[in-house]
Amino acid sequence: MAQTTNHIKEQLIEREKQIMKTSLVGIGTNVLLVAFKAVIGLLTNSIAIVLDAINNLSDALSSLITIIGMKLAGKPADKKHPLGYGRIEYLTSAVIAVLVLYAGVSSLVSSVKQILHPEEATYSTVSLVIVGVAVAVKLLLGTYFKRMGKKTASDALSASGADALFDAVISASTVLAAVIYLVWGVSLEAYLGVLISLVIIKSGVDMLRETLSKILGERPDADLSKGIKKTVCSVDGVRGAYDLVLNNYGPNNYLASVHVEIPDTMTADQIDAMTREIQRRVLAEHGIYVTAVSIYSYNTKSEKAAAIRETVEKIIYAHPHILQTHGFYFDEAQGTVSIDFIADFDNQNPHLLQDIEAEIQSAYPEYTVDIAMDTDISD
Repeated sequence: MAQTTNHIKEQLIEREKQIMKTSLVGIGTNVLLVAFKAVIGLLTNSIAIVLDAINNLSDALSSLITIIGMKLAGKPADKKHPLGYGRIEYLTSAVIAVLVLYAGVSSLVSSVKQILHPEEATYSTVSLVIVGVAVAVKLLLGTYFKRMGKKTASDALSASGADALFDAVISASTVLAAVIYLVWGVSLEAYLGVLISLVIIKSGVDMLRETLSKILGERPDADLSKGIKKTVCSVDGVRGAYDLVLNNYGPNNYLASVHVEIPDTMTADQIDAMTREIQRRVLAEHGIYVTAVSIYSYNTKSEKAAAIRETVEKIIYAHPHILQTHGFYFDEAQGTVSIDFIADFDNQNPHLLQDIEAEIQSAYPEYTVDIAMDTDISD
């Protein structure tokens, strides 16, 4: 267990190094692009190139915010925040999205003013070549950021990468507008600026929506949840894993709880050993701490229980939108029939639980029915 924990810490340190390196590359590249484009935009009186330079400045600021957010998120847990500061990275992504939105709105205002009060642009071959080189640089930078964002599970890097690829398109469009002006004498600068602004605004909205969704809490990745359940079921004595809950406290930082189905013959010491083995394997294979393992027991001695289970499951599955049943147990001594079921989110019947409970109670009036409807939390 200690070796696994140390390995996870090493992975987090390596992730921090990679994010830092990528962000510094982004800051340096964008500062250079800002300097080149600002000079060219002012010399050629091109509103589109000036706006492009401002957008690059916001990109450099985004990379700086990414570094600050990563450092804050990496603070060790303390008494006030015992689960750490990892979620700060999501707030960082939200700040970057707001900056992108601000840049888009500001660009839109400037472009509209240019339409209302046009000024003639003057281009040179050198300026167009430099902007063309900037397109290539932004394509490479955007691809690099996206790749590193995926590798490090950093939403901030992924957002910056998407923004950089948008910038490449924007810069390419300014070159196209310049060529059209030089060849046909038609100035599309201001109108292009409006189009660019709308693209930037849409990008910011998409980034903000995605980040807020993660802050609210999203459904876990299907492959991850299925993989964890498979690992849990590989432990001796476990027949099924259900109700897996993954609480997210930052990128790649989860705490988990799960229900397991085990035979009713297991003793307390066997259950204790099984629980520890589940925690060890999930941590080793997935890097996730299982904080709680709850128990469903299944009947191993009662033939009557098997017949009741079959009838009860038929009653439940006769209703629409039922995804799964689990946790059945028949306690003849106590006179209870227990089972849980999961309905999907398309279920519109607010009385589904009561309806099913009434049907089972009608089929077995001599027993007390204990039934629960679980939420479809994970795959």
